[in-house]
Amino acid sequence: MFSAQRQPRGSQTNDCCQTNRMPLNAGDPGYGSVPGPGPPGGVGGSETAPLLIPEPDPEPAQQWQPMTKEELEVAAGGPGWRRLRCYMVLLFWLAWVAMLATAIAIIAVSPRPVVTPLRWWQKTLFYQLRPDLFVEAQAEGSGGINVLCEQLPYLRSLGIGALILEGLFDKEASPLNLTATGERSETLPQIQHLLTESNKAGLKVVLDFCELDLDVAGNKPSIPSATVQHALRFWLEQGVAGFAICDTDAAYSEKTLLEWRGIFKEFGSQEDERIVVVKQTQDILPPLNNSSQINKTLVDVVMRSILPSSNRLLSAQEVADAIERDLQTKEDDIWPSWTVGGKASHDLKKLLLVLMMTLPGSPAFQYDKEIDQTQDKEKAKRSAVALFTSLSRARAREEALLYGSFTFLPFNTSTNSTLASPSSPPILAFLRSWGCVHFLVLLNVGPALHALDPAWAPSLPEAGVFVTSTGKDRLGSTSLYTLELQPHEAIVIKLFEKGSYS
Repeated sequence: MFSAQRQPRGSQTNDCCQTNRMPLNAGDPGYGSVPGPGPPGGVGGSETAPLLIPEPDPEPAQQWQPMTKEELEVAAGGPGWRRLRCYMVLLFWLAWVAMLATAIAIIAVSPRPVVTPLRWWQKTLFYQLRPDLFVEAQAEGSGGINVLCEQLPYLRSLGIGALILEGLFDKEASPLNLTATGERSETLPQIQHLLTESNKAGLKVVLDFCELDLDVAGNKPSIPSATVQHALRFWLEQGVAGFAICDTDAAYSEKTLLEWRGIFKEFGSQEDERIVVVKQTQDILPPLNNSSQINKTLVDVVMRSILPSSNRLLSAQEVADAIERDLQTKEDDIWPSWTVGGKASHDLKKLLLVLMMTLPGSPAFQYDKEIDQTQDKEKAKRSAVALFTSLSRARAREEALLYGSFTFLPFNTSTNSTLASPSSPPILAFLRSWGCVHFLVLLNVGPALHALDPAWAPSLPEAGVFVTSTGKDRLGSTSLYTLELQPHEAIVIKLFEKGSYS
């Protein structure tokens, strides 16, 4: 049996303490040591390695939090922010004043067209009317001249400003009586009533003396000068605004028209002038009779026909040739007035309406049943009224169409077998310009479809907006590069880009 000696309690404690004080590399290789040759004279054969002590967890990053209202007020009230705000406000007002000064300078130095005040007969639309034919066109028992009086406000609403009453006097009567109407016309009291109602509706009235044997100056002894002067005064007292004669009449003379001017001064004023309209029957307006020149102060309006006189309907090629000749004719200083003249098809009449409304001068329209208020409002007639109204309103509000410059635009069209035949008339075009506003008028007189060649007018902008067209079916913006004109179609386009195309 083995016996163990109990050692004192104190000795065990010392041994434990000594054991705890032993270095980590003492003894056999174990945790924390790597076997290997030790240094000479060293204890053991292990290499000391650091203990794997866990690192403390990193502190969480501080999260951004928005400033409170109180903190923001404190920061914004600092001197730095105050100076920045002052600089920003000052910079804003300096930039605004600079832009305003630049705009004023551009407006001041940019060229502006000189506005010429137009007289009433330069702004108006003339409507040629034969009262006797109008009465015959109405249903029997409809009231005759009273129906015409009822239509006067309607005509004024269409934009018509003056009536030219034709066929009132008997050309074959001898002696000629200018204070009595012909047998086919209404009675004198009815014509006087028509004049009164016209003035109430805001319509001027011009009496047609064309082809009447007039000579106020008494160049022909058979016509007493006092008789004609009395007739002129009689009608002027009734409110007539002027008289129309032909360039082949004896009254188309300097001596006669000077006499007329003297009579007009007794009744007219600068705001309400009495005028002389001369109907041009020849290709070129001849000089006044017994004179080598045209006294432009004696003639106010020259009425020209776009188409030559004809007893048959003119072909599309004939109409195109006549329009092109008129567009290329240099105008004189006498204010022009345009009327259709010859006969054309129904579709070409719409095209001619667009042409007359957009040419320089005052349009003069013949009586047309399609804009007659008493006629049934079929679809075609409603379209005609809509076209007439849109053109008259555009002409009244657009300075470019009233007194803008005129530029004829000759160009080629892209045609092929699917669009147009080689014999089809080309598109006719012109430009009306006033300042930075430009209106392009395109006329396809022929019976074939036409597409515009992109290179036809490189100086013009590509984009524009439709103003009106003969079919009243074009609205919104358009591109000239993709535009195709239907047969017998006329289009008015307001161009977007600013510039000068004169």
